[in-house]
Amino acid sequence: MLVLAIDTSTPAVTAGLVAVDGDTLESRGDRVTVDPRAHGELITPHALEAVKAAGVTLRDLDAIVCGVGPGPFTGLRAGMATAASLAHALGIPAYPVCSLDAIAADVAPGEAPFLVLTDARRREVYWATYAADGSRTDGPHVERPAELQTAIKVAAGDGALLYADALGVQPIEPRFPSPLGLVKAADFDHEPAPLTPLYLRRPDAVGPAARKKVTTS
Repeated sequence: MLVLAIDTSTPAVTAGLVAVDGDTLESRGDRVTVDPRAHGELITPHALEAVKAAGVTLRDLDAIVCGVGPGPFTGLRAGMATAASLAHALGIPAYPVCSLDAIAADVAPGEAPFLVLTDARRREVYWATYAADGSRTDGPHVERPAELQTAIKVAAGDGALLYADALGVQPIEPRFPSPLGLVKAADFDHEPAPLTPLYLRRPDAVGPAARKKVTTS
C-alpha cells in the first residue's frame, strides 16, 4: 500500500510517501520545509514532489494520512484541505492522525513515560502524555508551560525545546511529525474518521458583531 502523509500542524511543512507492507514501513520520498508562514504555499508542491521522487503518480496512491493537529488554525487547515481534496479527487480514503501521536510514534523505545509538546503560540503549548510504549495516556491539551503540572521530565516536540527551562524537561527527538510517524500512528484497520481539526481553542479571527438596531420614536 502506498500512502501519502501530510502535516501542517507545526512550523514544518511536511509531505512524504510511505510504502506499507504489513508491519513494515519504508519511506520512499520526503519533502520538509520549516517555515510557519509557508504552509499554504508549499504543501501541495511538497506532496507532488514526494510522489514524483518515489517514481509513482498520484493515481498509484492507496490512501492519505493527514495530521489534524492540534495546531494553529491557518496552518492546520492548509494541510487538511489539501488531503481532503486529493482524497476526493483520487477516490481514496484519508485517515486523520493526532499530530502529537505522530511525534510520539518516532520517539526511540524506552522504559519511561514521556511528553510531547508543540508550540501553540501565545506563549502556550499543545501537549499530551505517553506511556513508554508510545500510547497516549492524557491529552491533547493547550496550556501555558508554567501551568502544566506533571512529574514527567522527558519531552519530544519543538515545544520541549522552546520551554525546556520553564518546564524543567529534557528535550528529546523528534521535533516535528515525520511521514513515517504519521503512518505509524494511523489506524488502517478501521474505516477512517472524518478529517476533523483539533484546534483546542478558537481562532484569532472573529466575525463582525451584529449591527445594533436603530429605532426612531
